[in-house]
Amino acid sequence: MARLSPSPEPAANAVAGTTALATRFLIVTADDFGLSDAVNAAVDAAARGGILTAASLMVAAPGAADAIRRARALPDLRVGLHLVLADGWAALAPAAIPDLVDRDGRFPDRMVRDGFRFFASRSLRRQLEAEIHAQFRAYHRSGLTLDHVNAHKHFHLHPTLLELMLRIGQDFGMNAVRLPREPRWFVRRHGGRGAALVNDTLLGPWLSLLEKRLRAASLAFNDQVFGVAPSGRMDEAVLLSILERLPPGVSEIYLHPEMRDFHGGEELAALVSPRVREALERTEIPSGGFQDSIRQRAVAAIPGI
Repeated sequence: MARLSPSPEPAANAVAGTTALATRFLIVTADDFGLSDAVNAAVDAAARGGILTAASLMVAAPGAADAIRRARALPDLRVGLHLVLADGWAALAPAAIPDLVDRDGRFPDRMVRDGFRFFASRSLRRQLEAEIHAQFRAYHRSGLTLDHVNAHKHFHLHPTLLELMLRIGQDFGMNAVRLPREPRWFVRRHGGRGAALVNDTLLGPWLSLLEKRLRAASLAFNDQVFGVAPSGRMDEAVLLSILERLPPGVSEIYLHPEMRDFHGGEELAALVSPRVREALERTEIPSGGFQDSIRQRAVAAIPGI
């Protein structure tokens, strides 16, 4: 597996998200970094002994401090911010955002209902702005380089959250965002015709809007993602099937590894599988984080190289 070496500064104005270049690049990400000690241990193991190249950090989750400590000891692991605005912990105290979280400081897992509320309430939008800013600020205080940003359960597809994330994030050096656009063949294989129809008719317009906004903001993004339809079931066979037909451009595979005997345990086993590692090495496709993909795009665009 050809991992790119660290570099402190990404090339300026090198925007990913176009397959005009025939080169391929792979990002393998663990979401929910910081959720628990079991998740953190799995990320550590997959980065040291597997194909994992990146992780998305929940800055207010119970295991965030441990995740940051582990990340500092893993210089080749690219870490980004996993914004939590549903089904997780807030960075601000409940008193500061009373209409968003419960008394324990947790967001509910009612994204459809809350999505309508965010459109309708200016007060809620002010609280969202404060919380998003607090999560970016917490990440900045960690001292980790910001490789990318995405949102838990891809809530950044919501236009209100997207607008706030784009405005606030660029003040903290955000220059790369996940576009959760999954190839149709992969959705059909792992979710069936119904999932493919939902992906085309319901998610399609939101994905197009997200891509348009990212391009307008000159932000980098991946060309395709793998991990939505079979979320929690990204085992060895799934990873091997992706590597067999990895398309041109920047591809991101994301998983939820955890040190346990099922689901997350299967995903950790896939990440450290010798068969998967050998399959990736045979492709000779370079891998790393979003900043590495930006640098590769910039080099590939230079005439004569």
